[in-house]
Amino acid sequence: MAKRFLPSLNRVLIEKILPPTKTSGGILLPEKSSQLNSGKVIAVGPGSRDRAGNLIPVSVKEGDQVLLPEYGGPQIKLDDKEFLLFRDEDILGILRD
Repeated sequence: MAKRFLPSLNRVLIEKILPPTKTSGGILLPEKSSQLNSGKVIAVGPGSRDRAGNLIPVSVKEGDQVLLPEYGGPQIKLDDKEFLLFRDEDILGILRD
């Protein structure tokens, strides 16, 4: 049975993108390569509310590739996959092609 996790408020569920361990030619890459700490947005909460009760929407949408801080974000395990949960303001930026 597949589970679906819907974040509340301004939370964002992210699947971390793991850097490749080998090149296409079969050369093993060192652990500390120059890859960015990035992830893919899987689910987004509706947003938070200001003091007047107005909705402040989340700045990312599902499918965006984002830059993450090195530490933080609790881990959530669903269907043998690990995800991270961040607040919208904790995400460092959106990666575009």
